[in-house]
Amino acid sequence: MDVNQTIVKALEDIGVSYVFGGSGQVNASMLLALRDSKKIKTVIIRNEQAASFMACGYTMFNPSNLGVCFATGGPGAFNLFSGLAVALSDSLPILAITGYTSKSQRGKGALNESTGLSRTPDSQAMFSATTKKSYILERAEDTCDILEDAINTAFEGRPGPVHIHIPKDVTTAEVTNYRPIKVNIKPVSADKAALEKAVQILTEGIRQKKKILALIGYGCIRSQCADELKQLIETYKLPFVQTMDAKGFLPENHPLCLGVYGTSGDEAANTYFKDAEIVLAMGNSFAQNATYAFRPTLYDGKQLIHINIDPVEIGKVYKADAPVVSDIKLALQAMLPLLEAAHLSENPVPVLPKGRYYDEPEHKDAKRIFPGDMVRLLSDNLPDNAIVMGDAGSHMLWVSSYAQLNRNQRYQNPGSFGPMASHTNGCIGVKCANPDKTVIACVGDGCYQMAGFELMTAVQYNIPVIWIIFDNNEFNIIKKFLLNMYNDEAFMTFDNPDFVRYAEACGAKGYRVERLEDFVPAFKEALSLGKPCLIDVLVDNEVYPPFDLGRV
Repeated sequence: MDVNQTIVKALEDIGVSYVFGGSGQVNASMLLALRDSKKIKTVIIRNEQAASFMACGYTMFNPSNLGVCFATGGPGAFNLFSGLAVALSDSLPILAITGYTSKSQRGKGALNESTGLSRTPDSQAMFSATTKKSYILERAEDTCDILEDAINTAFEGRPGPVHIHIPKDVTTAEVTNYRPIKVNIKPVSADKAALEKAVQILTEGIRQKKKILALIGYGCIRSQCADELKQLIETYKLPFVQTMDAKGFLPENHPLCLGVYGTSGDEAANTYFKDAEIVLAMGNSFAQNATYAFRPTLYDGKQLIHINIDPVEIGKVYKADAPVVSDIKLALQAMLPLLEAAHLSENPVPVLPKGRYYDEPEHKDAKRIFPGDMVRLLSDNLPDNAIVMGDAGSHMLWVSSYAQLNRNQRYQNPGSFGPMASHTNGCIGVKCANPDKTVIACVGDGCYQMAGFELMTAVQYNIPVIWIIFDNNEFNIIKKFLLNMYNDEAFMTFDNPDFVRYAEACGAKGYRVERLEDFVPAFKEALSLGKPCLIDVLVDNEVYPPFDLGRV
């Protein structure tokens, strides 16, 4: 086997079923090896940036999946950076494989050279800055060793992206020492003293009937700790809120759920947080939207227990009274017996404040469709286990605020790095990893026009995602920021194409929704078709999603 055939076999052996990439001269033998694979399906994209976003989607809700993307050297490789930056900030295990200039041609200005020599860009420095580790495979006999180290690095501790450069002359070299790749991930378990400190604070708080709030973050999804969380919350009657990134991880109609917390959060969640005396934060990075722009006094007067797999996150924004570096699932599995041993008396369900966006009446005074009303209808008609993606922009906030996810349904936004169009394309990777689940991408018209040409990719490979476009002919949330700051705005509007005709030109099904009552019929038909669909919804451009820095 040559180097690329070896890499493909190793990926097959560890269970990779999809890879996403672009065609190019330097990675030509990779394409042939993938074509011959009986276990891996290859999705060739229109732009390599989409491949990196799809690789993120492939592992986003499937923690054991390794997302894989590939590109030719130079320009193709550079198109992967946005997705790798998402993976780095959002803890997603991604392997990126790109071409590289042959050793004999380096420094001569070879086509697509990115060695950093002779005024060429330095891709090794750039990939090192956007991954946990970047490698250059210089010898065929090192293929299995480098691949094994890279894959284990991607999954170890806090997961993240890794990258391998493969020079053009190495790709076809023979690998004579092939061996199976060993994936041996050491679990991140908490220090006993740290756990005991956290349990002590919780035990005393429960006994003294203090207001305790569980704050659930995206790390809980990566940890797959729903059973342990429910046991903790329901045994000790702990009200809980979820960050935007963890929305729906536990059912939002649970009697102890207060909704989403943060600048776009529910009134009930923000009110209870204000009065909480103990906050148990699990899998949180204390992102800007979940901290009112990192308000320094937010946790004053509260005891904070912070459980996170990454020690860098502990104390990064707020000093914890009980810092616990651990995988959330392992920490809860250790804490539950300690709490049980304390023989705590059963508490009644606390009286919880009201106020959820989902419960608002229909907004009949909107000029066009009020986005929140449409989102409520969307969530009411979602199939069980559905996954909803919200791309960067006001639509992301409308979905986070007005949807209610109850039946093992999930929601995700683009995270802290937050590039526009990431979920316009990432949803394709999500669907590849979850073929039995409905996958919906809620996108702005601005987001969609950045990268919506991957609709052709979804059609070509029969990947049935539904895109819902929030069509208001403007960059709505940016306009709101400008109006708030300067009472003025500029360059916020643009013209849209006929999205229905565009969808049909790509071989997909398109719908245009101008009245709220027409949304559900269009959505239900799209669900029934089992093919890529695009629903263009004309929403009001004179309303803005909840975004209040001053409520808490």
